[in-house]
Amino acid sequence: MIAQQYKKMLEGKSVIREMAEFAAERGKVIGYENIFDYSLGNPSVPVPKEFTQVMMNLLSSKNPKELHGYSPSLGIPSVREKIAQSLNRRFDMNYTKNHIFMTTGAAGAIAHAIRCVTEPGDEVLTFAPYFPEYHPYIDLTGAVLKVVPANTEDFQINFTLFDEMLTEKVAAVLINTPNNPSGVVYSTETIKKLADFLSKKEKEYGHEIFIISDEPYREIVFEGADAPYVSKFYHNSLSCYSYSKSLSVPGERIGYVAVNPDSVDSDLIVSMCGQISRGIGHNCPPSIIQLAVSEVVDLTADMSVYETNMNLIYQKLIDLGFTCVKPGGTFYIFPKALEEDAKIFCQKALNYDLILVPGDSFGCPGYFRMAYCIDTEKVERSLPALEQFVRTEYGNSENKLNR
Repeated sequence: MIAQQYKKMLEGKSVIREMAEFAAERGKVIGYENIFDYSLGNPSVPVPKEFTQVMMNLLSSKNPKELHGYSPSLGIPSVREKIAQSLNRRFDMNYTKNHIFMTTGAAGAIAHAIRCVTEPGDEVLTFAPYFPEYHPYIDLTGAVLKVVPANTEDFQINFTLFDEMLTEKVAAVLINTPNNPSGVVYSTETIKKLADFLSKKEKEYGHEIFIISDEPYREIVFEGADAPYVSKFYHNSLSCYSYSKSLSVPGERIGYVAVNPDSVDSDLIVSMCGQISRGIGHNCPPSIIQLAVSEVVDLTADMSVYETNMNLIYQKLIDLGFTCVKPGGTFYIFPKALEEDAKIFCQKALNYDLILVPGDSFGCPGYFRMAYCIDTEKVERSLPALEQFVRTEYGNSENKLNR
């Protein structure tokens, strides 16, 4: 008999992928350039020229075995050391290479981090809105993901409901800042309050509660946003990072777990990750990509277009009467739909070749996500379509279309 658990998962296809597939098929009919596809969070800015040059230099100067052979199970030591030094420079930490474990992107980082600090039956809390893939990431480990309902006023943490849900069964809290899908950045005040709260609960319950900080959008922060480095504020913390967004290399699948040196058993966790890899197959990320990112460890792609796009879309949404928290980073925005059922709202938008993603799977029914990692020219062309959609479908509703 085949595995029933995974068979059942086939019934729950990602709505994000469904919308992207619709956009691709519709594009074959009218040309994809005429589809305003806000479905997938696929970085749209070019890879830094320095990264391309590093790759060329490596291929022309290094021994092929070094570039294409297996890396050590924990990652290449020189790469881990450079990442530790970078984090120390930028965030005033005290990492060494022994606190860095190389992974296949942030997903691989979370896969290891969860297994390091939970046992089957433990609970992991996260906060809506949240990335839907957190459910398979956590639930398939034997731990149980539970979601704290959203604070829709500003999408910071709802501490009242968090307090109600944080029981002795909770072994870890999974946070994502800057956040997919809201684009909101947890403020220093929020992170300090979370750290103080968990420190008190650790003493009360007599066991550690880890923060697992999912940080693939850490470098996409807009002007004026307060974006603290989470591990700076809490001892039992694991930072899960990916270069997919910062360098625009999602297909290269490279990231890391950074173990806070002040955490419990910090000298063991990276080695434990190596053992976890034996069981889940997330082992030995590509050697050449490890070496390449280590040469550009403090660089990012030019991501200014994301802030430009955000401002264009946010202003149009506000002008059209939407309720929307202004993003502080990422390339997502998460407005409230103009009717109760966001799925119906997004279905109606398809008639205007607007591909939007309903917020139900993100834990926020009634909201929708727009991934604006597309060319600014296309964003600008989409705005009249958005206005036509709203005025045609909702012009006589109670929503005020001008403020």
